Amino acid sequence: MSPTLRRKLDESIVYIDSDSAPRIVPYGEDFLLEDLPVGTRVIYPKPPIKGVPNREAAIRYALNHPHDCPPLYAQLKPGMKITIAVDDISLPLPPMVTPDIRQTILEILLEMLAANHIDDIHIIVANSLHRRMTESEMKRMVGSKIHKEFYPDRYYNHDAEWAEGMVSLGKTDHNEVLNINRRAAESDLVIYVNINLVPMDGGHKSVAVGLCDYESLRAHHEPQTIRDSHSYMDPPASALNTKCVRLGKLVDKHMNVFHIETALNNKMYEGQMDFLAKKEDDFTATDRLKFEGIRWSLKKLPWRAKNKIFHSIPSHYELIACHAGRTEPVHARILEKCYEQYAVEVKGQADILICGIPHISPYNVNAVLNPLLVQVMALGYFFNMYRGKPLIKKGGTMIITHPCYDDFDHNFHPSYIEFFHRLLPETRDAFKLRHKYELEFAHNPSYIEMYRRGNAYHGVHPFFMWYWGENGRQHVGKVIVAGAENAHIPAILGWERADSLSEAIAMARGEHGRGAEITMFHQPSIIMADVDAPQSKHQLQKAHSEVISVSSR
Repeated sequence: MSPTLRRKLDESIVYIDSDSAPRIVPYGEDFLLEDLPVGTRVIYPKPPIKGVPNREAAIRYALNHPHDCPPLYAQLKPGMKITIAVDDISLPLPPMVTPDIRQTILEILLEMLAANHIDDIHIIVANSLHRRMTESEMKRMVGSKIHKEFYPDRYYNHDAEWAEGMVSLGKTDHNEVLNINRRAAESDLVIYVNINLVPMDGGHKSVAVGLCDYESLRAHHEPQTIRDSHSYMDPPASALNTKCVRLGKLVDKHMNVFHIETALNNKMYEGQMDFLAKKEDDFTATDRLKFEGIRWSLKKLPWRAKNKIFHSIPSHYELIACHAGRTEPVHARILEKCYEQYAVEVKGQADILICGIPHISPYNVNAVLNPLLVQVMALGYFFNMYRGKPLIKKGGTMIITHPCYDDFDHNFHPSYIEFFHRLLPETRDAFKLRHKYELEFAHNPSYIEMYRRGNAYHGVHPFFMWYWGENGRQHVGKVIVAGAENAHIPAILGWERADSLSEAIAMARGEHGRGAEITMFHQPSIIMADVDAPQSKHQLQKAHSEVISVSSR
């Protein structure tokens, strides 16, 4: 089958031929324009699913027609103690244009609660061991009216280190401890407002992780669990998900949780940046002018200024599904919609996988993407964006593009600096790091204070970020960083570097031969590869149903 014919058969996959245009590759706060070798397979995101015509109506319908429980209005009584928990700033990426979907849901919820004469209401950001959101970020997320009424006494960040603010729910039958935010645990009803950006979001992870503490996270945020997770984005094959489900069962035993989950499309950019959602072969003359104009402008700016500009560009995601009710049936239906938007059927694995690393991850909103987070994006996220088989063969070479700045945000990521420059030069072995150093960082009083009073990620968070790349490290033979501005950062990570993407591809071909299969994951917008996976409707439904039954395994 010729490349041209194959291009026509699947709109999300393009095979580079001699007439093909160069490809745009994210490079931190910039873009590369690169010619890829003939025969390279480029996997593009699916076009955005059309958003619901009226998101307020879709939300109200979900609240009034929940899964496996009475409608929300039927559960409300005057004088109830209600806690609403919301996802933090780690998603969606980039932050949405306002009003954020969480604001819309909260406005509807607060209207219903007021109509039922309920005024004991707290809104908690379920940030777990992530950094506290700043006041301006919190205001942007819920809007001025809600912020003014509830902040700071009744709208605040979860504090996993406030001993009096936590309560134990006991242990699972696998001896996993669960400590949960006391306000939530002692409420008559907890309403969780979730945004499901990728399939590992939502479900039992929302309450059992978002509102827990370090002791509770240790059971599943550890190297062996990550190694046992075939893909984080395929819940039935994820040991991490299995453990979260067990903890979620404990939550359901002790708490009354009404779960609201939303799925968004992948409409990330509009306006001047809309060309990024197109295939380069489909660029108009105007698109090319936009791209060249933006590249020319970016080259004139220092990288910090470029980073600030890109963090100020909001996403234009639209609501494509909203479900409410009991956690498991709600999550199963949202997963179906996520896969419909993101999953691209792919035949065969690649010897060489190319991934452009963007400027943003779930852990650096409004900050630089430090080297440890570059590692998370490469081996933690992009490697795991598959079902069936990994997109890259065992022992294959991953090529990423990023400057790999030796820079860390001192307010958001203080413990990352010590982890990266003190610990990684000693060992990259995740098990040694966990057993020798994790408790030291977890209980460091300075890091705890910066987490509680400032806006720092918890002292132990860089360990989790290193573990996050564990099964990627075990599978990938070599990582080459194209365009790294220094040699020592890739060396600390155990990676090689190349001056350009072309040089990196030549290095990888030296390992795998001139006939090596090359695949590029084309960013931005989220893609999941269904690699050699059965795609019949019956088989997909069977796979989704396992999300609910996996806890019994």
